[in-house]
Amino acid sequence: MPSDHFYMRGDYSRPRTTALVWLVAAMLSCFVLQSALLLPWFDASSNLPGQLRLTVRGLEQGHIWTLLTHGFLHSTEFPLHILFSLVVLVVLGRELEPHLGARRFTALFGAALLTGAGCWLAMHWHTGGAHIGPSAGIMALLVVLARLYEDQRMTFMPFFVFSVTVRPMHLIYGFAVIDTLILLLVELTGSDAFLGYASSAHLGGMATGWVYFRFFHANNGWDRAPGFRLPAWIRRSGKAAETPVSASATRPIRDAHSLKADVDRILDKINSEGFGALTDDEKQTLDDAKALLSKR
Repeated sequence: MPSDHFYMRGDYSRPRTTALVWLVAAMLSCFVLQSALLLPWFDASSNLPGQLRLTVRGLEQGHIWTLLTHGFLHSTEFPLHILFSLVVLVVLGRELEPHLGARRFTALFGAALLTGAGCWLAMHWHTGGAHIGPSAGIMALLVVLARLYEDQRMTFMPFFVFSVTVRPMHLIYGFAVIDTLILLLVELTGSDAFLGYASSAHLGGMATGWVYFRFFHANNGWDRAPGFRLPAWIRRSGKAAETPVSASATRPIRDAHSLKADVDRILDKINSEGFGALTDDEKQTLDDAKALLSKR
């Protein structure tokens, strides 16, 4: 019957708007608002972007929201600023959000903006200035992506003259060295950086991405990141571990109907939260379903 098909059922869950789409839409909306407020008949409200950008004076006045809102603003004088930011964000987000899930993807981006803002404020607390742009969040996403695919190689052609093949983490090391040099030679000296380049925010974003991957992402157990383990000399001092019994040997035999229901629920969870949100039992259920299909 037609109602047996998943696309004919009334309870079929429609795909939801991804967190990446919401982020891109928010940045485009802010840019349109910034550009509109520059028109002559909006002079009375033109100070609104100033209430959203990150400044030392604004934070002293209690504008705490600027720790996040600055990441959604872009330079209206250089449209390439928002174009480059959105292109990189889309490329990274389309790859990372399915892995991390919408919640962790958004939390990582927001945490990187906060850390980048804190680092920028530490460098400019006495010199002042203003900071806008999602560079810290993008750097955090770039670090996580590089750690996920650190064994792969990337080939690109600078100016279409020659080809260069590098590992993703080598690019991160290169960015870290460049940002550190700019931090020491430009930001610490109080000089004006080109197009407001904020190396301190970049380094803060990189640190956030590394901390997330090292201490949070590894808890899912499916990637290569090392988790917390007791030292070997402590583990060896205990009693000899008994031979573990495989989970598949102790799991009860399940009928196809109940297994299908669990698989549907797990697939919905992957679609909404990402593969990394699955528990060990849910991963084992997928393996059971795969084994059952292979026997048919």
